[in-house]
Amino acid sequence: MKAARLHAFHTPFAIETVPDPEPGPEDAIVRVRAAGVCRSDLHIWQGELAWVGIRPQLPITLGHEFGGEVVAVGRNVRRFVAGDRVTVPFHNGCGRCPQCQSGRSNLCDEFGFYGATYDGCFAEYVRVPNADFNLIHLPDEVDFVTAAAMGCRYMTGFHAVMRGRVQPGEWVAVHGAGGVGLSAIQAAHAIGAQVIAVDIDDDKLEKARTEGAAVTINSRREERVFKAIKQVTRGGAHVSIDALGLAETVFNSVRCLRKGGRHVQVGLTSSSEQGMVALPVDIMTTGEIEFIGSFGNPHVAFDGLLRLVAAGRLRPKALVEREVSLAELNDVFHRMLRFETKGFNVITAFA
Repeated sequence: MKAARLHAFHTPFAIETVPDPEPGPEDAIVRVRAAGVCRSDLHIWQGELAWVGIRPQLPITLGHEFGGEVVAVGRNVRRFVAGDRVTVPFHNGCGRCPQCQSGRSNLCDEFGFYGATYDGCFAEYVRVPNADFNLIHLPDEVDFVTAAAMGCRYMTGFHAVMRGRVQPGEWVAVHGAGGVGLSAIQAAHAIGAQVIAVDIDDDKLEKARTEGAAVTINSRREERVFKAIKQVTRGGAHVSIDALGLAETVFNSVRCLRKGGRHVQVGLTSSSEQGMVALPVDIMTTGEIEFIGSFGNPHVAFDGLLRLVAAGRLRPKALVEREVSLAELNDVFHRMLRFETKGFNVITAFA
């Protein structure tokens, strides 16, 4: 099969012919029909995220967002057969640990990550470990490109909105109008929230308006972002989601909240922060501000997410900027490095 292989960090992918994967007893092999190119892939390509335990052994095939068809299953797989249309969460679970057993598979004690723990989906085929637990059936109304668009950024933005307990009519500030941010904006708008989008790029802010933002703020021109949000909302946002993970956006997200507000941290920090940022703790304490972490989306939450997508209430495919070939992967990464992508790029041609 064709696969994009990473042999050294910060170097171009090599499009190579490699052996097709074989299923173990609990595994499935999926023919990849669409694969999203995520900024998390870029961080892994750069050798970042080691401080959260994500640093693959090279060479490896990256990619963790995909939709496709089952072509083979191991002898112990019971819930899936060849021909099934499927997707996966980017985080695999063991199905046995206390987290998985309590419905929080995104926090699995034996967490697995496509394109880091093992080979990912920038290839014609991908192996799915523990398939009965980790594969997700796709409804007929959900196509493969939509499934790939949901695979990391969209489901992460959706879960962040759920974690923030967003209610109709509430003000929700979203810091960063990239893939995760736009996904959160679309989900919060669908619930009936009043959304404020914050970014430095006017084109991304315009896209945010298209996806439901009632107010946009360019943080490059607005020196005191949190004060601007408090003015618009007459006291502060009820919920604020940081989709970037920069020290500045974490601070602005916490400070823009009204008393009793909920800050949701979904963006992982960069190599400059490595998880360490300053917080206005006294203001958080006296205002009873909640700091809520949000990671991925539990397997058990996929059914509800897929029903909303199938019904047209949520539209991940609207965030797809363009479909590309596997041979164009290096170009997509160069565009991501220059922050030129606006929405999702999805690989749909692999040969």
